[in-house]
Amino acid sequence: MVGVYISWPFCAQKCTYCNFASGVQPRGLEERYLNALVAELRELPGGAETLYLGGGTPSGMEPEAIGRLAAALPSQWREATLEAAPGSLTADRIRGWRGLGINRVSLGVQSFVRGELARTGRRHDAATVEHDVALLGSEGISNISVDLIAGLPGQTAQSWQSSLDALTALNVSHASVYMLEVDDDSRLGAEILLGGKRYGATDVPSDDQIATFYETAVEHLTRHGVHRYEISNFAQPGAESLHNLKYWRRQPYRGFGSDAHSFDGATRWQNVETALEYVEMAERGESVRAESVCPDPGEEKFFVGLRLTEGVLANDADWRRFGPALERHLSTGMLESVHGRLRLTSRGIMVSNEIFQEFLAA
Repeated sequence: MVGVYISWPFCAQKCTYCNFASGVQPRGLEERYLNALVAELRELPGGAETLYLGGGTPSGMEPEAIGRLAAALPSQWREATLEAAPGSLTADRIRGWRGLGINRVSLGVQSFVRGELARTGRRHDAATVEHDVALLGSEGISNISVDLIAGLPGQTAQSWQSSLDALTALNVSHASVYMLEVDDDSRLGAEILLGGKRYGATDVPSDDQIATFYETAVEHLTRHGVHRYEISNFAQPGAESLHNLKYWRRQPYRGFGSDAHSFDGATRWQNVETALEYVEMAERGESVRAESVCPDPGEEKFFVGLRLTEGVLANDADWRRFGPALERHLSTGMLESVHGRLRLTSRGIMVSNEIFQEFLAA
């Protein structure tokens, strides 16, 4: 069965590092967007195995609104995740989520250090996160993920270790560690590229420092029983995200809402990027699909599959097509063969984007 991703692109504030198509939107747009989402969801044939409600800040939705989405998508989900901003949780909201089938929450923490958070526009602190994790547990949701970003302005080896210590002290079952992305889709990224000083752009750690922070996180989390199963994702045994594994194993999933992506096993497509465009097209009865492509499954097998620690099982056709690249990366220690499966080494992960490009160009 497919996984379903629902995009809720509404936030109370836009974080400086965020490069998603989300942010502060006109309040009146939310109800129109919800109506368009419900109509699109009803186009899904059959049920869904996993649900991921992302954003934006879907924890700011009223449970009644989430209920409308759930009613349009009847299923007994093995896993249903809701992204939440620390400080936006209440006992009543969590009970409402549980009643609708939500059994996993992903907290966008990013840092436990007050100074780093303030420069990104985030309003929570470490005590808020600790409170939210305890509240989720008391209300019956123990499957919790926490996000951290390596490379925030002003981050140091000491402050990064402080965030890692705070993370493992919470004993959550899942963590995601992302290295700061620098592109012009975020205010911070654009400022860095322009050589400006706003948003702490001049205090962003160097690429080498960010890489060291990431490697420190891998070592720290592993020591605490939270193991890397994908480049940016770590879990206690059995707590890997079932929904996100569909992306990396090239299993079918459907995305609903603005800027949502879908894959049916052969074709990939994307909805229009902005919430307003999505709503206006839906209200006119037009397709909200922006573009579609039919990717090369041979390329994607490595481009996507090598992100996973389990690696890729290469067949004869793969060796005929990609043999020289595979042999080269094996000989230089960027790839290793474990029980017949090829996977990135720790060194290979640090240059993974360059390695992936080789499979796209072959």
